[in-house]
Amino acid sequence: MLSFALIVSSFLPVSCATKPVSAKPVYAGATPLEWSVRLADSEMARRDDSLAWKPSGKAKWDYTAGLFALSLLKLNACAPNPRYVTFAENAIGSFISPDGKIHGYKPDEYQLDALNPGKTALALWQITHDTRYQKAAALLIKQLATQPRTADGGFWHKQRYTNQMWLDGIYMAAPFYAEYAEISGGPESAYADVARQIELVGEHTYDPDTGLFYHAWDAARIQSWANPATGCSSNFWGRADGWYAMALVDVLDYFPAGDPARPQIIKMLQKLAAGIVKFQDPKTGLWWQVMNQGGRVGNYREATASAMFVYSLAKGVNHGYLSRDYVPAIEKGYAGIIQNLIQPAGENRWSLTHCCSVAGLGFKNSAGRPRDGSFDYYISEPVVNNDLKGIGPFILAGIELQQLEGSTKQ
Repeated sequence: MLSFALIVSSFLPVSCATKPVSAKPVYAGATPLEWSVRLADSEMARRDDSLAWKPSGKAKWDYTAGLFALSLLKLNACAPNPRYVTFAENAIGSFISPDGKIHGYKPDEYQLDALNPGKTALALWQITHDTRYQKAAALLIKQLATQPRTADGGFWHKQRYTNQMWLDGIYMAAPFYAEYAEISGGPESAYADVARQIELVGEHTYDPDTGLFYHAWDAARIQSWANPATGCSSNFWGRADGWYAMALVDVLDYFPAGDPARPQIIKMLQKLAAGIVKFQDPKTGLWWQVMNQGGRVGNYREATASAMFVYSLAKGVNHGYLSRDYVPAIEKGYAGIIQNLIQPAGENRWSLTHCCSVAGLGFKNSAGRPRDGSFDYYISEPVVNNDLKGIGPFILAGIELQQLEGSTKQ
């Protein structure tokens, strides 16, 4: 197990540096950072304290709440507002007791999803220096020491998802694992393990014909949704590739500059980026729920994946991982979100529309439909407004695009 050796004085690898420009880029009358603030403020007003733990309450220790709270903390670094920190403390900190125990966290389920709020715990610890956040992160990292693995070392997505690696799980666990290693001072084997997870899922799910990555891989090749020859699921779900893209750009924040795996992670990001732009809708700049079947009856331009791709591509360019040749696609994607998916929702409030509520593989969904990975399955899941899996990445996308375009700081 890793242990914390120091307190990092600088919080969050977010650059808000900007370059002078002759004109201030705007989208429907606002800069990207202003749009991030608009959606953040709107969502906090909608949610109020509903994400906070209360005895007998409905709120859960949840990866979506962790993502949204983390996006608020990163926004606070660029557009300071104490309400962002307070909201994150309520949404995540309310679950954490003084000794670091977490209400509702069940380590024996081995859910990688449950690790995602650990990123916010680390961020809050660095902001507040409250040791219960440190203890909670230490509790979560213990899970990876005994996390079930495939024969070649890949983390199972959950205990009940035997021998399965999902793209989603790389985002949930890898950046947290790497950041914990950075803050605690190692060991170096942690970085090698993180890189191994990224490499394994990439090797097994990549499709050279499209340049995209399948949602998941069954190492045993026995799941009903799995190709019996390859073990892969049968379609390219936009948000799955979005999770993987965000994982790649985020995990690089914490890898040492000279780590031998760093170039390979960047190469994987470049491979994914090439596939992403290949399937960008030329009309709207958005991306489809099932990525390579744009225009097929029932398919739709989906918000969460679109926001994730804009964020990941913009961050990749900002850090020099990707060529500036991607800038037109990034700007077109962001403009597409603003023009097609953002709607007014009352006075000084805004909504993000066309969000896929949830999708997975195996078992059945809430409507009793088998989650078989088919096209029909992916388009059958509910489409909602203001899903946190879209709001969080949209906020992050605005931060990165503000930097990319050299807009003046708000």
